[in-house]
Amino acid sequence: MTTTIFLVRHAAHDNVGSFLAGRMPGIRLGVDGRAQAERLGERMQRERFDAVIASPRERTQETASAVALACGLGVRTDERLDEIDFGDAWSGKTWDALNGDPSWVQWNEQRGTARTAGGESMTEVQARAVAALSDAALRHEDGAVVLVTHADIIKAVVCHVLDLPLGHVHRFDISPASITPIVWGDWGARLLWLNETIA
Repeated sequence: MTTTIFLVRHAAHDNVGSFLAGRMPGIRLGVDGRAQAERLGERMQRERFDAVIASPRERTQETASAVALACGLGVRTDERLDEIDFGDAWSGKTWDALNGDPSWVQWNEQRGTARTAGGESMTEVQARAVAALSDAALRHEDGAVVLVTHADIIKAVVCHVLDLPLGHVHRFDISPASITPIVWGDWGARLLWLNETIA
């Protein structure tokens, strides 16, 4: 059994990089992000896959819809692909504000053990994401699937595949509208390439 899983980060919302969006409602793709998602859909027409599955956040659903529309598919939702639960104490805060919060600093310095303000650990994030990939692989055995999710979710999966400590998530980037494909089998998993970006 071998399944190709295209891990896709959502396209950019208008204020990406200026604050922590987390699970805040109403964070949607702006004009530039929608254009980026359309280009991503065009790029994914070069691949063959059977399904598009997305996190429940608006920005991932909109990105997934652009890919699905370009490829003649629908979109399924999997809660396990959701953004990390950063809680109300962190979500919506600017990076400057967060960098003055000792618990935020601890989270970033000790990703393997620390918990977010919402109570989620990176180990738990990794476990739910890996379970989602495993189920998708079983459902689409010997096929391919696109999973549209968030940067830290993809980083957690890559750390799992490469057997890297979770503290190493800062050592590589996952850009908006990027593609990171993995081959998943009953023998294990293999990273094909990392962070192919869509201009």
